[in-house]
Amino acid sequence: MADVKVGLYVSMEAKPGKEEEVADFLRKGFDLVREEPDTVAWFAVRLSATSFAIFDAFPADSARQAHLNGRLGEALMERAGDLFSQPPSVERLDVLAHKLP
Repeated sequence: MADVKVGLYVSMEAKPGKEEEVADFLRKGFDLVREEPDTVAWFAVRLSATSFAIFDAFPADSARQAHLNGRLGEALMERAGDLFSQPPSVERLDVLAHKLP
C-alpha cells in the first residue's frame, strides 16, 4: 500500500470559450505526471462547465515540491494567463487517511 502523507488541491476557473481547451490540457497532463514516481495519486476533475480541479497525493513534502517544480506545474503556470480567468489556486494539505491500492 502506498504511503501518503501530503497532497495538493488546485482549483481553476476557465476563461469563457476555453473550457474544452482546459479539459484537454488536464487530460494531457496525465502523461507528464505518469513520469513522476513519487506522485502516488493524481486526479484531474471537472466540477462544473467552467470549474476544474486537480487533487494529488505524495509520500512526503519533498515529493510534493518536486511535483510543483515539475513539467506539469511549469506548463500550468505558462498557460494560466491564456486558459484561466484568474491564477490557479494551489492549496497544500495534509492527508489524514486514505484508501489506495
